[in-house]
Amino acid sequence: MAEPKSPGGERFKQLLLAKGLKYTLERRQIFAEVERMGEHFDADELFESLKKAGLHISRDTVYRNIPLLLECGAIQKSVGRGRREYFERLGAKGHHDHMVCLDCGNVIEFHSEQIEKLQQAICVEHGFELLFHDHRLFGRCQDCARGAGKTVSRR
Repeated sequence: MAEPKSPGGERFKQLLLAKGLKYTLERRQIFAEVERMGEHFDADELFESLKKAGLHISRDTVYRNIPLLLECGAIQKSVGRGRREYFERLGAKGHHDHMVCLDCGNVIEFHSEQIEKLQQAICVEHGFELLFHDHRLFGRCQDCARGAGKTVSRR
């Protein structure tokens, strides 16, 4: 069994082992494909990318592994086109959240240490173990709020 080459790969492997799951060839291939993806993606796009690479991994296997990739911090929920759940790998940018303009579709990425600390404190207060979170704010960007934005179809 090949050893992971990135810290995210090691976290993925350790999470699987802690849950009593096998670090299979398919899981290694899914993780490797996520590492190659540069754009935001949904589970179906990940499946199609694996298929184009000539790998024989079922759509169900991809869908079953998304929560594990989220939990180990290899990916985070993101924003994208349409109403599907989108993801992005956590690379050099690290964890961040999103503000989405409902008029023009502009996405603003941000990180707030205050929000991170507050949500952790809330989890402690309620005895809740936080594994990952999805924080998206929806509204209007400055341009659209002033009427200067381009209107595109709403999500």
